[in-house]
Amino acid sequence: MEHNFKKKFGQNFLSDSNLLQAIVKDADICKADNVLEIGPGAGALTKYLSENAKKVVAYEIDNELETTLNNLKLENTKFIFTDALKEDINKIESNFNGEKYKLVANLPYYITTPLLFKFLEEAKYVTSLTIMVQKEVAERIVAKAGTKDYGVLTVMVSFFGDAKITRIVGRQMFYPQPNVDSAVVNITMNKKYQEIDRAKFYNFVKVCFSMRRKTLLNNLSSGLKLNKEELTKKLSNFDLTKRAESLNLQELIELYKHIF
Repeated sequence: MEHNFKKKFGQNFLSDSNLLQAIVKDADICKADNVLEIGPGAGALTKYLSENAKKVVAYEIDNELETTLNNLKLENTKFIFTDALKEDINKIESNFNGEKYKLVANLPYYITTPLLFKFLEEAKYVTSLTIMVQKEVAERIVAKAGTKDYGVLTVMVSFFGDAKITRIVGRQMFYPQPNVDSAVVNITMNKKYQEIDRAKFYNFVKVCFSMRRKTLLNNLSSGLKLNKEELTKKLSNFDLTKRAESLNLQELIELYKHIF
């Protein structure tokens, strides 16, 4: 296709049919599923999603792709030409009339984290997210406690769902070719921690990891404006000389509950 690829939109398209079908399989799409696609590009993945799903709604920010996408004539697919990151989540989900859906996206690297958190924190009906992201971001998402990749992103994704890398995708699979390799990550949503205030816990985790080289005691004291002696006394069952990166999600939740 003839297209003016736009760096500002992070446009890198896929065309390999085997890979595209594998991504649909990773997302576990079947004829009973509604699918939300973010960034369909030229529609290469959209065609396979359409073939396998009940309904597809695809958000594309680049209006110049409107003719290309509409010419695909996919009967069960609706294209919406606006920025999904700026669209109200209730408006996005209204496309499915209160039914559950699966999100599939080949995400531009610069919107990966904000878009991921938009759906993890705000969406009511999404059951899974299968996203193509930069390989190093994927490694951070699934990192284990105590490793250099483990951090706020890891903790918060695991707070909302169960994440796994399903495949590594080399940079040569894209056009134009980016400077880094990618990976497909599947996140299955869970409802384990509904009793915990999402925003409050997120802020707490950011405080814990605010200065990675400092102890929990130092970060909590400065971040929460609490006296170190009072904190030590209140949290006598916890080793506050540890760093946040050594605590898994469950341990961080226990610490959060003791403080709040």
